Amino acid sequence: MSTPTTVAADRVVLFHYVLKDEAGEVLDASGEHPMVYLHGHGNIVPGLEKHLEGKVVGDEITAVVPPEEAYGVIDENATQRVPRKEMPKDLDIKPGMPLRFRASDGRIATLWVTEAKGAWVTVTANHPMAGKTLHFEVVISGMREATADEIQHGHAHGPDGHHHHH
Repeated sequence: MSTPTTVAADRVVLFHYVLKDEAGEVLDASGEHPMVYLHGHGNIVPGLEKHLEGKVVGDEITAVVPPEEAYGVIDENATQRVPRKEMPKDLDIKPGMPLRFRASDGRIATLWVTEAKGAWVTVTANHPMAGKTLHFEVVISGMREATADEIQHGHAHGPDGHHHHH
């Protein structure tokens, strides 16, 4: 099997990255293990996927991604207050914590806690990184064709195509 060299749909791409905000503060980084994703399936923020399209292994890319192409703009109406008693008793609720629940249409939705005081918990549908312009520094470190399984599932199963480790 020939190893692909260009980032394109249905290829699994390995990359190292450092993510900073406008102020140059590091928000996230890949550390010693590269990020592994299946290109063209919405596994990473759309703006970064766009920047990586057509790039080759070894490329170093600086991508500036606006909120619209990252985690969205902040929706002022996406915040609500929920009675503490409706939350699981054993949950230690802290600001910034994600809460997953099944929405009325059956999808799993995530809300983030913004405040937990007394009988009320304030939650928001805004991702913690909503409204932020993201500055990625990326080095593409590897690539391979995705397996049929991966394409069907819509995500990579690890650097070499084997199943998930949890």
